[in-house]
Amino acid sequence: MVLRRPILLSAVLAVAMVVGVGAWAWAAGGDDTGAIAEPVSQEEPATEEPVADPATEEGTDEDGQTAVPTAEHDCGETGKYQQDVEELLAELGTYGDVFVDGEQSKEDCKAIRKFQKRMGIQPAEGHAGELTRNVATRLVESDFASCDPTGSIVVCIDLTNQTLWVTKVGEIVYGPTIVRTGMAGGYQTQTGKLYVTNKADMEWSKPYKVWLPYWQHFYMGQGLHETTSYIHDSFGSHGCVNLLPEDAVTLYEMIGVGDQLHIFGNRPGT
Repeated sequence: MVLRRPILLSAVLAVAMVVGVGAWAWAAGGDDTGAIAEPVSQEEPATEEPVADPATEEGTDEDGQTAVPTAEHDCGETGKYQQDVEELLAELGTYGDVFVDGEQSKEDCKAIRKFQKRMGIQPAEGHAGELTRNVATRLVESDFASCDPTGSIVVCIDLTNQTLWVTKVGEIVYGPTIVRTGMAGGYQTQTGKLYVTNKADMEWSKPYKVWLPYWQHFYMGQGLHETTSYIHDSFGSHGCVNLLPEDAVTLYEMIGVGDQLHIFGNRPGT
């Protein structure tokens, strides 16, 4: 019995080796000639890129904008200056998506309303009327090249287009937006390079008996301040630079005594 146990153990090991080699050969892909194929690579097979579903991707671009305008909207009939306004807002590029096709759409309406609200145009209904076209034209045609960027902060005021923007070391950091400046009859706004000399949250105008919010004086009774009436009327100011409420607050916080204004051009009709 002692001699048989090693013999039996050796036989078992031999069988195990044969079975193991055969199993490896089968797993490695041995062919019918008994040859053992090269081991198969264990790398994962490459996956194909997902294919976009036309049903879900068609009609959108990389920003999620619809590729075609949405016809359903609540802005009424297409305005007389629809395409003009679309082109101008597309050039300004800060009021949302527009389709320059001369037809009103949900996207156009939203952008026009946003522009009208920002520029104080009433009513802000999204209708492309003459005032909306004219205000957008003034912004686009602002004479940016004529404002001297000398100085850290410069408030640029274009009397010809009745617009304003702010530069910092030559770069536009605010605007353009609209203003209303002095009318004819000796009320023209002073031109040149001027400076803020004093400011107050609320200043009383003795000549005109009205409070002037966010007052910033720059020349002999003339200053920047929030408008006290509808800024799109036709007559103009008594020399001050009237600002929309949002602009008056922003400029009051942005600039201070000693900062420069460069006022140039000529208001039409003055």
